[in-house]
Amino acid sequence: MSDDRTLHAHLIGRQGSRADLNTPALILDVDVLDRNIGCMAALAGERGVALRPHAKTHKSVDIAKRQIAAGAVGVCCAKIGEAEVLAGGGVTGILITSPVAAPAAIERLAKLAASADGLMAVVDHPDIAERIDAALAETEAKLDVVIDIDPGIARTGVASAEAAIALARAIDRSPNLQYRGVQFYCGSQQHIESYADRRAAIVERTAYLQEMIAALADAGFAPSLVTGSGTGTHRIDLDLGVFTELQAGSYVFMDKQYLDCDLTGDSEPPFEVSLSVDARVVSANHSGLVTIDAGYKSLSTDGGVAVVRRGAPETAFFAFMGDEHAALIAPEIGKALQPGDPVSLTVPHCDPTVNLYDFYHVVSGDTLIDIWPVSARGRAR
Repeated sequence: MSDDRTLHAHLIGRQGSRADLNTPALILDVDVLDRNIGCMAALAGERGVALRPHAKTHKSVDIAKRQIAAGAVGVCCAKIGEAEVLAGGGVTGILITSPVAAPAAIERLAKLAASADGLMAVVDHPDIAERIDAALAETEAKLDVVIDIDPGIARTGVASAEAAIALARAIDRSPNLQYRGVQFYCGSQQHIESYADRRAAIVERTAYLQEMIAALADAGFAPSLVTGSGTGTHRIDLDLGVFTELQAGSYVFMDKQYLDCDLTGDSEPPFEVSLSVDARVVSANHSGLVTIDAGYKSLSTDGGVAVVRRGAPETAFFAFMGDEHAALIAPEIGKALQPGDPVSLTVPHCDPTVNLYDFYHVVSGDTLIDIWPVSARGRAR
């Protein structure tokens, strides 16, 4: 056996033990993590807005419990499989943010509703609401539901006020469903790098959301819950004051995509980088290039490339060289670094990178203090 616990459990608590980890390894700085969790909780609390952070980012029972302990009302999960794992680990107040529509998934949702405290789910079609209601009748469970509103990307959600009202009426006819409100997540706006441009886009979309809310209210379905937002737009959404709760997720880690964005309008990032991938040089036979042991299987590829955090010049260019390897390219880097030397990387996109690993190596400073499972890794169904 060579899993992370077997390889590294003996290093827990030993001063400087991060340097002895087998690589590539997913590293989580717990002190920075807790500061990020506390910062977002304080921002939401100051505005009287609830926080239900998205656990699709971390897929971790341990991190979800830290968020709730800091004041979050629960967490969001993207899929029923994530929700099953987190609920099984004792996490409460879970909102499933993607429609649950397949017959097998609806059956699982009904079973989970019978045991999970505070479970909610989104719906975006009357037929699915009726099917969920029928499945709940079999388990004698009730479920709070939220109408998902399409913010304009045509992925999920009702696409008109008329459709939202028709869905609200279907929910109202369903004895095992309780209408709670609406969800509105502007995913395509989260990574607009300019704060001014991002704010303008969100102001326009929020006006549309307010029209939908007004239409529902006029039909007798005023939402008590308006949930959405993300790390990229949390400050803007707090200022606009329409959401009653935030779903931001990536703030706990930060990644290159969000570091490239001005999140506050003053170019000062409000959150720190807590997540990294540690790698090692495995070949240094060229003066301008070294090869490290972290390739496509160790880092997401959808958010650009990783950037050097420490161990090599921060200006070194990262280039994937296959499944297992990448290159760091810089003048004379092959003379400065030797095989076996450690390098730490800031990840391009945290969510899919986390899903490549079984465990977080939790550090305080340079000491490994714990190993946490990526509890819901691979639970995409």
